[in-house]
Amino acid sequence: MKFRSTRGGAAEADIGQALEAGLAPDGGLYVPAGLPRFEPAAFRPEISLPELATSILAPFFEDSALAERLDAICRDALDLPLPLEAIGDDAPAWMLELFHGPTAAFKDFAARFLARCLGSLRSGMAERTVLVATSGDTGAAVAAAFHRQPGFRVVILYPEGRVSGRQAHQLGAFGDNVRAFRVQGSFDDCQRLAKQALGDPQIAKRHGLTSANSISIGRLLPQISYYALASVRLRADAPLDVVVPTGNLGNALGCILARDMGFPIRRVFLATNANRTLPEYFAGADYQGRAGLRTLANAMDVGDPSNFERLAWFYRETDPRAAGIHAESIDDDAIRACIRREYEQSGRIVCPHTACALELLSRLRANGHDRPTLVAATAHPAKFETVIEPIIGRSIPLPPALETLLQRPSHAAPLAPDLDALAQALAATGR
Repeated sequence: MKFRSTRGGAAEADIGQALEAGLAPDGGLYVPAGLPRFEPAAFRPEISLPELATSILAPFFEDSALAERLDAICRDALDLPLPLEAIGDDAPAWMLELFHGPTAAFKDFAARFLARCLGSLRSGMAERTVLVATSGDTGAAVAAAFHRQPGFRVVILYPEGRVSGRQAHQLGAFGDNVRAFRVQGSFDDCQRLAKQALGDPQIAKRHGLTSANSISIGRLLPQISYYALASVRLRADAPLDVVVPTGNLGNALGCILARDMGFPIRRVFLATNANRTLPEYFAGADYQGRAGLRTLANAMDVGDPSNFERLAWFYRETDPRAAGIHAESIDDDAIRACIRREYEQSGRIVCPHTACALELLSRLRANGHDRPTLVAATAHPAKFETVIEPIIGRSIPLPPALETLLQRPSHAAPLAPDLDALAQALAATGR
């Protein structure tokens, strides 16, 4: 299958070329020329995630150097725990726990997949620099996926003071071929810097830049698979509604594409924090990116989601607002209230991002919504102990992988939010 730029000004590429470039030459995002369709009944309920992912991603990899490696890549990268827990009382609901990977966040699935793909493509190539902007979880997942992988170095940009303490420690704790920079600005500044560097031919060529942000098609494709798997395993009486916490729209777009590829998903509900770009758009306003607001759900502090450009491309002949997508904003007070309510009523401890999704589900139920619903749980609550522990009045046990990272020393260098400063930092990391 060929991949095109959302902006239409670049030549078509195969999957390998799209993965290595990260961003299309015209500044657009790579998208597949078409979407395959599947019959969910053809998949047995007990199918594993690597097996299902190999089947549904194979059309995207046809006629590429990675086609014969796809099965091995999926078995290596996506063999992570994926609990599916019933949480519904009066109406059926389930929580898909996506945070049992090495850095305790859903980003582990896609970051590992992308790293294995790029590693398979690397034979005989010069060293590549994986440049990643993060609002909290992406950077650690990418660092873990590429850590000590020959031929790659990782440069992480994160907004100073706008990620949790444990997230910041993770980002700076890998060392070796991973460098972390605390940018004096917001996540949007970090994202802008990464796009500018990737879009600058001289900088990109000099440092062998590629992207591991959700602008990379290699991050989007594997995220389709776990929503497809959940719908196959549940075999609900009616198509699922799905509630996804979202900031940059990548994980949610994976769910939307799973639906558009034939899996039994009906409506997709986007739970954002106080950043209202998406809720205002889906309520009827023109799309208007703006500076991100700082919230308790910091990994979603995005005011101009990159993947909106992809969403608009997929629905370019219709209107995303007529495609069964709804978005709602959950402010910090509602996040706190949801964390408290979940703990008091069920003993369940959830991160601020998952709390946004559960609060949206609660509002839907209060308005008479009774359809089978899946909630995506995106990060382990132990990464946000300073927010959660004062609310629930107890400490949160650390998952082993996170505990190991927190015991390591951590360092991140300061970085001004401009391209010249980033270019100098990239030059210094190559020495």
